[in-house]
Amino acid sequence: MRPRHRLAAPALAAVLAVTAGCADVEGLENQGDRGTAHAPRTLWKGYYPDPPSPGQQPGAAAVVPGLPRVPGLSMRGVDALAVVRADITSATAEDGGTGRLVDPRAAQRLTLCTQAVDGGPACPVRPGVLHDLTGNGREELITALDLDGRLSELRVYTVQDDGRIARILSRRGVLEGVEVAAEHLAVREPTSNPAYISVSDYVWDPNTRSMSLSQLTLDDCPTPTGVPPSEERQRCAR
Repeated sequence: MRPRHRLAAPALAAVLAVTAGCADVEGLENQGDRGTAHAPRTLWKGYYPDPPSPGQQPGAAAVVPGLPRVPGLSMRGVDALAVVRADITSATAEDGGTGRLVDPRAAQRLTLCTQAVDGGPACPVRPGVLHDLTGNGREELITALDLDGRLSELRVYTVQDDGRIARILSRRGVLEGVEVAAEHLAVREPTSNPAYISVSDYVWDPNTRSMSLSQLTLDDCPTPTGVPPSEERQRCAR
């Protein structure tokens, strides 16, 4: 991935200094009063959200009910579609249609899947990808359920030491790209500024037994030129 937009404290101080004047060959030149700096103004003081209950945390780890224990603790040979079905079914029941844990359309979308191994041509569940994200030498199952032409439910599952399958990440979003490298999973999504794309980097957290957000950065989208847009630039333009 390309370098991220991040300013360390010295660099930020330099930027602020330059805004107060223009540099020439002899140093900084006074440009006069550039306006008064104002401190941030906090809106709606005293309004705070209630703390989430365990059933309101979509990213929290959760054993998927209704699935057999995995022999050999290996995801290879596990029916990815069956895992997603069981997870969506239980999350929908627990969610109660509020959309906190799973999009209300997810269960309905799953009805498009047939009994075929891959769910059939209309099945919205993406092919499962196996990759070790926890660093224990065992591969996790990474998949997604497409809700429409834009939104998707990203889901990551692991096999626990007792053989039970647990969801360790669920995330709803516009998946411009999902990348894995070593024990990192990065999710690329568009922003309101077409010049940038957000990159959420998730890593395994042994304390919560789930994939936790470790870094959120912005990445450049290629600027327009006379050259036909590459696949990456086409993604950024969405």
